[in-house]
Amino acid sequence: MRTSKVYRKTRETEILVSVNLDSQGKSEVNTGVSFLDHMITLLATHSLIDIHAEVKGDLRHHTVEDFAICLGEALRKALGEGEGINRFGFAAVPMDCSLAFSVIDLVKRSYSKIELKLRGKKIEDMPSEDIYHFLETLTTSLSANIHIWVQYGTNDHHKTEAGIKALALSLKQAVALDPRRKGIPSSKGVI
Repeated sequence: MRTSKVYRKTRETEILVSVNLDSQGKSEVNTGVSFLDHMITLLATHSLIDIHAEVKGDLRHHTVEDFAICLGEALRKALGEGEGINRFGFAAVPMDCSLAFSVIDLVKRSYSKIELKLRGKKIEDMPSEDIYHFLETLTTSLSANIHIWVQYGTNDHHKTEAGIKALALSLKQAVALDPRRKGIPSSKGVI
C-alpha cells in the first residue's frame, strides 16, 4: 500500500498527517479552521485518498501554511519514485453556479496557477488569501505542477468547492496506477 506519515513541530504548530493513496477517501481532520476542514474533506472524498491529520497551531495563517506543507510532503512520500502512476490528471467540475477545472502533473517541479475568482475577503472562517496560500503551498510541498481555474461563478463558496473537487479528481487520476505502465512515467526515466 502507498501510505505515509509526516510530523512537523515548530514554535507555531504541531502537525501529524497520514495519507493512504489506495483507499476510500476517508478524512479525519480538525485544523481549527472549519472551512479548511471542509476543503480537506472534499479533497479526500473525491480523490479517494484517506487523509488523517492532528493539527495544533497558534495562528490561523500558520496552521493553514504548515498543514499544506505536511499534506504535500505526505502525498509525495506516499508516491515514492512514482513508478506505474499516470502522473497527469485533468478534471472539470460544476458546482451550482460555478464551473472549475484542474490539471496536475506530478513531475517534481513546483508550479501553480490558481485562479478561483474570489470576490469576498473570506469564506466562512477562512480568509480568501489563505485559500490561495494553502493551494500554492500544497503545490510547492508536493513538488507538482497544479493549475486550478474557475471559468465562472457568482458564489465564492461554490467556486472554491468546485476548484477543490476538480483538484481532487485530477489528483485521483494522476496518482492512480496504470496496469500497462512499467517503471517511471517519463522519457527521462525519472520524475
